[in-house]
Amino acid sequence: QLTLEESGGGLVQPGGSLKLSCTASGLRLGRTFDWYTIAWFRQVPEKERELVSCRASGSGSKIYGEFVKGRFTASLDDANDVMYLQMNNLEAGDTGNYVCATSTFDSCSFTTEYFETWGQGTQVTVSS
Repeated sequence: QLTLEESGGGLVQPGGSLKLSCTASGLRLGRTFDWYTIAWFRQVPEKERELVSCRASGSGSKIYGEFVKGRFTASLDDANDVMYLQMNNLEAGDTGNYVCATSTFDSCSFTTEYFETWGQGTQVTVSS
């Protein structure tokens, strides 16, 4: 059974950077992490989860939430089954729980229902 574990969150000052990791385990024999469409979402209390980034399986094409504005970059280390999210120039509004998710569909979506497997998330707090 596929499981996802996030790490790399923490407290950072505005303008700082963090690199988050999403490590997959339990992949079926012969299946690599890039077989899945992989996304990062973020969750803040009393708000719906919003898409941060998504990498489509197969094509490898990526989409980002509008608020990213070129500050974040998602990348896949397929050899080690890890999806990264490099976040630069962080703002207070980026505070939240960042969660990794996968879908067996081969394209991206902003809809949470599209994704079947979720991690527990890693907390990012941007504050001076």
